Amino acid sequence: MITVVDYRAGNGPSVAYALEKLGLDAQLTSAPDAIASAERIILPGVGAARATIDSLTESGLVEPLTRRVHDDGVPFLGICIGLQVLFEHSEEGNADCLGWVPGTVTRFPDSVRVPQIGWNAVQFTRPHPLVEGLPADGHFYFVNSYFCRPANPHDALGVTEYAGEFCSVVARGNIAATQFHAEKSGPLGLRILSNFAAWSPG
Repeated sequence: MITVVDYRAGNGPSVAYALEKLGLDAQLTSAPDAIASAERIILPGVGAARATIDSLTESGLVEPLTRRVHDDGVPFLGICIGLQVLFEHSEEGNADCLGWVPGTVTRFPDSVRVPQIGWNAVQFTRPHPLVEGLPADGHFYFVNSYFCRPANPHDALGVTEYAGEFCSVVARGNIAATQFHAEKSGPLGLRILSNFAAWSPG
C-alpha cells in the first residue's frame, strides 16, 4: 500500500490517479494516524515551500512523517515541492523545512525565465532502483522557480540544465525525490512511480 499525503498545498489526487492507472494499491489521506502506519509514502506538492510546511504543520503531519520516514526508514518519494521541503532551508518564504536531507533551496537567477515550465532532460548520475530501466537522459515535466543544493553531492541522483546544472533528483537512504512531476511525465514518470512501489531500501 502506498500512502499519498493529501494536504491543502498538494496535488495528491493526480498522483493517486497515476498510481491507480498503474494498478498499484494506494490511499490518499490527510490523517496523521494513517501516515504513522504507512508502509511507503509519497509527498507531492505544488506552490510554495512555506505554504507547504505551514499546511503540513497545521494538519499535524510533520511529526508522523518524520517518525515514519526519518526514524523508521520506510520508503519515501517526494515530488516537486515534496523534494524542496526535504532540505534544511528554502529561500522561498525564508522557510525552515523538514531537514531530512542536508542542504538548501535557492531561486533560479533572473537571467532565465522563472518559473521553468515544460519538458527538460534529466541525466542520472548513478544506478539506483528508482531509475532502473530509464534512459540516461530522458525528458520529464518541470514547473519550478527554485532548485535544491544538497550539501553532499552524492545525494544528487539526477541533474538538469537550466541556468547551469542543478540537482533534479535526490536519493539518500530510504528517501528519494524528484523536482519534476513524475505523475505528469508520461511513460518515464510512470516508470519512476512503479519503481518506487517495488523499491526496498537497504
